[in-house]
Amino acid sequence: MTTEPSPFGPPYAPAAGGLPGQGALHTGRAVFTEAYAVLPRATMSDITASFLPGWAGTRAWIIARPLSGFAETFSHYLMEVAPGGGSETPEPEAGAEGVIFVTEGVIWLKIGPEEHEVSAGGYAYLPAGQAWRLRNAGEAAVRFHWLRKLYEPVAGIAPPAAFVTSDREVAPVAMPGTNGAWATTRFVDPEDLAHDMHVNIVTLHPGATIPFEETHVMEHGLFVLSGKGVYRLNRDWVEVEAGDYMWLRAFCPQACYAAGPGPFRYLLYKDVNRHARLRGPGAFGR
Repeated sequence: MTTEPSPFGPPYAPAAGGLPGQGALHTGRAVFTEAYAVLPRATMSDITASFLPGWAGTRAWIIARPLSGFAETFSHYLMEVAPGGGSETPEPEAGAEGVIFVTEGVIWLKIGPEEHEVSAGGYAYLPAGQAWRLRNAGEAAVRFHWLRKLYEPVAGIAPPAAFVTSDREVAPVAMPGTNGAWATTRFVDPEDLAHDMHVNIVTLHPGATIPFEETHVMEHGLFVLSGKGVYRLNRDWVEVEAGDYMWLRAFCPQACYAAGPGPFRYLLYKDVNRHARLRGPGAFGR
């Protein structure tokens, strides 16, 4: 994994919330199909926010959650924490690991005995069973992504440790033959089998393309951090921009190109490095 400075960083997609005026036309781009969903930024309005037990001064937009026949492995929250807000007991589910990616403001994050101030572009991995706390000690709201997944342990492989880094600290790795036009910021080593999920940032410069329809077992959540692009999802082409979210079930064909004028960047979740389950939720056997 490359840990040289990155040319990228804030600002990221604008905040969720607000409400369209009564004169707004109903011309939204929201789509929910058997293979994918597109949630444009406008769908993340005040009336779709949730309040969470154990969290003070906090609103959340739950933009992905396990759903039979669709996503099976993860949930994805957009979090907004007011000054003084936060949680002493943030994770309610035993066995859940998490990733936090800050897009606006500064959070105080305590992981075990270690304390961190994490600003926009900051990234934290939170292992299953790890005690952590989060607070907004500033004077303005903070906003961040929180991705949650039940960790799948493997005999003989120690689970990963917590760490904190940032978008600016990790250099994107160019895809072969692209001259840097298509690159991925990898926050963990892809060959580290301790990790069963990756939350990366993909960057495509204007005109760059994913030139084939990927079809794979990993499911995806993709939040557009900046720029705009055109995505091939199953049988359709959809245009997306900063603040939009895509949710792809396993094996959904996917490709894209960056539409410019600036870099097209998205936060990407995928489940990795584990055998396919033959029994249990989402599986054939019981």
